[in-house]
Amino acid sequence: MNPKKRPSGLSKRKLRVGVVGVGYLGKFHAEKYARQPDVELVGVVDADRAQADRIAGHLGTAAYYHHPDLIGKVDAVSIAVPTESHYAVSRDFIDQGVDVLIEKPITTTLQQADDLIQMAEQHGCIIQVGHLERFNPAVVALQGIVHQPLFIESHRLSMFKERGLDVSVVLDLMIHDIDIILNFVRSGIKSIHAAGIPVITGTVDIANARLEFESGCIANVTASRISMKNERKIRLFQKEAYISVNFANREITFIRQEGPKNEGVIPGMAVEQRSFSHADALDDEIHSFVKAVIERRVPEVTGQMGRDALKIALSIMDQIQQTSERLVR
Repeated sequence: MNPKKRPSGLSKRKLRVGVVGVGYLGKFHAEKYARQPDVELVGVVDADRAQADRIAGHLGTAAYYHHPDLIGKVDAVSIAVPTESHYAVSRDFIDQGVDVLIEKPITTTLQQADDLIQMAEQHGCIIQVGHLERFNPAVVALQGIVHQPLFIESHRLSMFKERGLDVSVVLDLMIHDIDIILNFVRSGIKSIHAAGIPVITGTVDIANARLEFESGCIANVTASRISMKNERKIRLFQKEAYISVNFANREITFIRQEGPKNEGVIPGMAVEQRSFSHADALDDEIHSFVKAVIERRVPEVTGQMGRDALKIALSIMDQIQQTSERLVR
């Protein structure tokens, strides 16, 4: 990726941004932009006119009801519309040289993702994908700890909410952990085994996948949006070390091979617990995007990274579908 140079005159004014889709998540994007010192929130867009008016009035900006109305007025946008519209809306902005932050998943198909990535290359635009957990302080802290993991186990369980129901739990929740795991393992996929079922909605609500990487690492990933409690945990095993992260308690347990073999809670192993402070991951994500746009640098989560996570998520969904079809025969 080779982002184009900053537009003439941008250094003398604030970055002009907009948010397309100000529902549950998009409204938070708009709030974060409104607080950024280097940003002018030009406007918000939503097909629900009352919602657009409400958010615009709250933040002191303009309300629009059709996304093309923002073109020519902004340098960058957040796109938080339903997933099925990510491609069409993003394409319209990229085609006019506007940088985009696209909520995850990047698109509904790999071909759409490829088209956006290619178009962004041609126009020198930045695509950042909204894999929010990359900015979680625990995940950031693990960057200097995790090295060539051999086994990973993650659980992302959520109580039912009236949001994100336009896609399966794989594309809504599990894709976060898929992206985190890909960032740590950095290896191609050898095989995928998956199972899942719809319970409340018309799409898969609970799913499990076993990912085997070419490096030899195995990842067991579970996601549910019909749990009786909220739980986000990930455990990573690597040579001479075990790392456990409890996102809810903001704790990291780091167990490594060290010291006398007959001493300690676990003989021969040193146990260290670290806590990480509460942080605003979305604010950090928005700030990172703004910085990438202003400085014309590669974003933390590129379009290709979003595409890589989508590829695995779609493969998991395909396998779940195939398994379901076999069971009903």
